Amino acid sequence: MKKISESAVRRLALYQRFLQEAASSGVDTISSGELAERGGTTSAQVRKDLSLFGSFGKRGLGYDVPELTRQIREILGIDRTWRVALVGAGKIGSALFSYRDFQQRGFRIRAVFDSDPAKVGQDWGGVAVSADAEMDAMLRAEGIEIVIVAVPAEAAQAVVDRVVKAGVQAVLNFAPVRLRVPRTVTLRNVDLTLELEGLSFALTSR
Repeated sequence: MKKISESAVRRLALYQRFLQEAASSGVDTISSGELAERGGTTSAQVRKDLSLFGSFGKRGLGYDVPELTRQIREILGIDRTWRVALVGAGKIGSALFSYRDFQQRGFRIRAVFDSDPAKVGQDWGGVAVSADAEMDAMLRAEGIEIVIVAVPAEAAQAVVDRVVKAGVQAVLNFAPVRLRVPRTVTLRNVDLTLELEGLSFALTSR
């Protein structure tokens, strides 16, 4: 498969979100110009992004909203359910677990782990918080495919090492630290402090 840039994948996810909004408003067809306007890009960029995956729409008629939505969901892999585990039952972990959009897009959190005995056994919407010691075996038993890491920076690398050893190949990291993973593992980092510092720079440099 040809290598697709991360920015193109992000735009594709945005197009899919705009298509869902259009469908909820009763819109049946949409043009590349309308998708571009919502996404802050150009019609040419929209057509280029879509052409990476095949031929979509008809010249002069635009795109069929339900069909393009289905095709992009398939490309992004969100036309199925993914088994997800959350490591860290603190404030960030709790907020992530409560985020409804995950389940609506097929990401089902099947297990939650924490090292704090006071949190172990708590019921989170039908999912019991499990002890850290149980993580390795449960990741395998549940067939977990994606792990969200929301632990303190000093604990993150050790957690990810165990996650990788358990066979998980995709990690979303919220710990403010650079992690090392094998090339076979896909790692995405969300550093909230860096994002806020980027905003503070934008405000300061105006």
